[in-house]
Amino acid sequence: MTAPRTPPDTAPDAALETAPDTAPDTAMLLAAGLGTRMRPLSGAVPKPLLEVGGRTMLDRTLDKAVEAGVTRAVVNTHHLATQIERRLAARTAPEIVVSHEPEILDTGGGVLNALGLLGDAPFFVLNSDTVWEDGPTPALRRLAGAWDPAGMDALLLVHPTVAATGYAGDGDFFMDIEGRLVRRGEAEIAPFVFTGSQILSPALFDGMAPGVFSLNRVYDRALERGRLYGIRHDGAWHHVGTPDGFERVSRLYAHIAPHIAQGEAAAPPAQADLFDAG
Repeated sequence: MTAPRTPPDTAPDAALETAPDTAPDTAMLLAAGLGTRMRPLSGAVPKPLLEVGGRTMLDRTLDKAVEAGVTRAVVNTHHLATQIERRLAARTAPEIVVSHEPEILDTGGGVLNALGLLGDAPFFVLNSDTVWEDGPTPALRRLAGAWDPAGMDALLLVHPTVAATGYAGDGDFFMDIEGRLVRRGEAEIAPFVFTGSQILSPALFDGMAPGVFSLNRVYDRALERGRLYGIRHDGAWHHVGTPDGFERVSRLYAHIAPHIAQGEAAAPPAQADLFDAG
């Protein structure tokens, strides 16, 4: 079993002095969801097109992907697809390919369906309806710097559960000092929650039948092989799953947006540093 090149919390930033040859230049953005928990806000507008601080969540995610070196993005669509495709057509970067799903395929099925468009190299998979602030080094660049294809099939960006704004769940993973992830048990509370940003190897999908399935099936496959890893996000991350959560984040960005417009550095909300990687 090969360990990652660097500890999950620190060294990826230093590794980015020179862009690693293994950094993905392709991303898959998941934008096909129904946004059921976000209703009524998502009834007439797809959730990724809801605006935070004057910019859609979809555009915010694409902007961060471009900053990390992504030149090509595949975006899956289903719910209110025409609106999303119209918004995508207005962008100049990155190159965008739409993977439309007449019937929704869930996260794993959506990626598998688009695999032919993503190529043979590892790629980012990003939720298009999340909001986060970066730490000293942008999170996606940290993911790219920590990615080690020799020892990993999946690398997930995770965030301390207790510091996740608007999140009320029990977390998703435990993480050891080398970055290996283990799922929480049914009766446990885990110190880390998955943020929706990750790098995956296409080999994880080998032999999988097309259809409706979650990316959790892919993570289980990586776990069985000892090749599921994580790094901890060192900025702020906001859970935007309900109208209340969206309103909370909107109020936050209404406060910091004027500072950004004036060219000031807007400090992200303070995050409790309660867990290390262990």
